[in-house]
Formats: sequence, structure tokens, C-alpha cells
Amino acid sequence: MGDGPKEGDEAEEEEEEEEEEEEEDDVLHGFSSGSDSSDEDDDVDAAPIDVAKLPTIANDDATVKRRLEKAKKQKSEERGALYLGRIPHGFYEDQMRAYFTQFGTVTRLRLSRNKKTGRSKHYAFIEFDSLPVAEIVASVMNNYLMLGHLLQCRLIPSDKVHPELWVGANRKFRKVPLQRVARLKHNKERTEEQKSKSADRLLKRQEEKKRKLAEMGIDYDMDAAGFVRVG
Repeated sequence: MGDGPKEGDEAEEEEEEEEEEEEEDDVLHGFSSGSDSSDEDDDVDAAPIDVAKLPTIANDDATVKRRLEKAKKQKSEERGALYLGRIPHGFYEDQMRAYFTQFGTVTRLRLSRNKKTGRSKHYAFIEFDSLPVAEIVASVMNNYLMLGHLLQCRLIPSDKVHPELWVGANRKFRKVPLQRVARLKHNKERTEEQKSKSADRLLKRQEEKKRKLAEMGIDYDMDAAGFVRVG
């Protein structure tokens, strides 16, 4: 038997997740490929890596060291944003900040995580307080082999920095207590006004999707498969 029409919180959750994925796609457009991120299930129970055991390029490579020293002497008020993809398992927020600080001051950092499970999606965004420094990091770290992963590190032009790029940056990640969250959400009662507003919002999005599909010549019975207002 197939799934019946979805109601209330379940349908709303799916709509919110789709919106978040669309926003993430806007942020990533032009900077990543499907291979930049790994299967999230592979990241379960991955222990944080020991950053102290990784090579310190900024000190070990004389050429890079000279370039960084020269860049830091330049007075640059513009910050530099980087996209980092194909991140290895165990390379989380604390580890990334500790590692990339060898190049210069990291002002903002956001590791993309699954909203439900908290698992790493294996790509992140890093901002340095100096654009020249960020440019050097991009040239040095792109295709750099780290723990079996070829990192993808690209500079994001300032006019391409999406408004949502730094939402959630510099936050300390805490493991999501999934069972507790689900229980509280299930037990939480909503007012009739909240239910009505939620239904209106979902129906509006549903009609918009239906219109777009029709424009593409697709006749899809959204009413049978989508959200249905109850009451």
C-alpha cells in the first residue's frame, strides 16, 4: 500500500527541509560538484582527527611561508571567503579552525551538517580576515591530499557570497538528541491559529509547485500526493 496524504507537522517539516536544500544549492552553485561531499552515513562515529599530526604547510614550505609573510604586510580591509569540499572524516569545526589558523586569522567558519542528524556533509565555508591570505590558502590547499581525500578549496568572489552563507557560523556543535527532540515535538500542542497559518503556508507552496510543473508541461496530481487541510 502506498503512502497516504501527509498532514500537519510531517508535511511542514518536508517543506522546510526542501527550502533549506534549495538555499544550500544557491550557496554552492558554481563551487561544488556532487563528488565534493561524501555519504553522510560514512561519518557516523568518526573520531575527531589529531590536527597536531598533520603537516604545517605555512611553516614547513618556505615558499608558502614567504608568500604569507608578504600578504600579511599588505593592508587589506577586504576579507576572503573559501569553499572547502571533500573534507575527510573527523575534520570538524574545531579541527578545521585549528588547522587553518596556521595561515592567518579565521574570522568565520561553517561546516555544513545534516539538520536532523548533525552529521557532516563534508563541505564547509571559511573566512579569513585578509583577502590576500585567503587567495594563498586557496592556491595551496586546492587538490591537497589530506587523509586520503583530495581537498577542494576555492575562493568565493565577494559578489558571489550568498546572504545565507554564514548562517550558523562559529557555533559550537552539540550532538542532536534525536529521540528527545522527536518526543518533545510530538507532544507539543499547537494553537488553532498556528495550525491554520501552517496549513495556509503549505498550501501556498504547494500551489506554486503545481504552477511550475504545469509550466513545464507536467500534469501532476498534487492534491492526491501532497498536503491536505483537515478540518
